[in-house]
Amino acid sequence: MAVFLFKTEPSTYSFEDLTRDKSTVWDGVSNALALKHMRAVRKGDTIAIYHTGDEKQVVGLAVAESDPFPDPKLGDPKRVVVRLKAVRALPFPVPLATFRTDEVLKTADLPRLPRLSVMPLTAAHHRRLLERAGVKGK
Repeated sequence: MAVFLFKTEPSTYSFEDLTRDKSTVWDGVSNALALKHMRAVRKGDTIAIYHTGDEKQVVGLAVAESDPFPDPKLGDPKRVVVRLKAVRALPFPVPLATFRTDEVLKTADLPRLPRLSVMPLTAAHHRRLLERAGVKGK
């Protein structure tokens, strides 16, 4: 299974909203590179949810409940969406500052491409993210 980081403005749709809703269709991605990454998501992949804005931190984990599919609201097959299911909030959110300074996390796309809304994470990034978040096991 792969791991991705999805970004959201918490005032628009927060991880708490996803937890309340249990699952949602993740839409609104329009950047070509972000869409390319979103098209690589497969059912069962882990999704780290990152709050933008004033927070700038990974706050929770979700799982892809579907492969990507065309956004039914747009009628454009290039604009895909993914159904996500909330898994759990992180015990300790992992801020952007940690991504910038941690030897493993600084190699992720987040510090280099902070405006990109969907990006892959390696297995090493995922392990370190969980360590920094205080998550035991997987």
